[in-house]
Amino acid sequence: MNRQDRKAKIAAYKDRKTIAGVYAVICEATGEVWVGPSRHIDTQQNGLWFALRMGGHPSPSLQAAFREHGEASFRFEQLDRLPEDASPLAIGPELKKRAELWRVRLSASPLP
Repeated sequence: MNRQDRKAKIAAYKDRKTIAGVYAVICEATGEVWVGPSRHIDTQQNGLWFALRMGGHPSPSLQAAFREHGEASFRFEQLDRLPEDASPLAIGPELKKRAELWRVRLSASPLP
């Protein structure tokens, strides 16, 4: 890859649209559910699984369940997506509201 191609790929990466939304982590072994908001829902699972594998996730209950039952017992689901044209100022409050609705609907624990 030459220098110009590399610059073009970097620029395209920086210009890509990010999708905000609400996600759930479900333990198949116990039926426990955790729900959280994300400003980058398309890449959320990678970061979440990395933190859980390393033992550094901020949710003690999720980390304990992950350690006890193993990665194969968990699945990641995108529950809700905000429209791509959502105002940057409205994203935070809207994510918080939608995450709370999903927590109540699924009787789930919150994720940061």
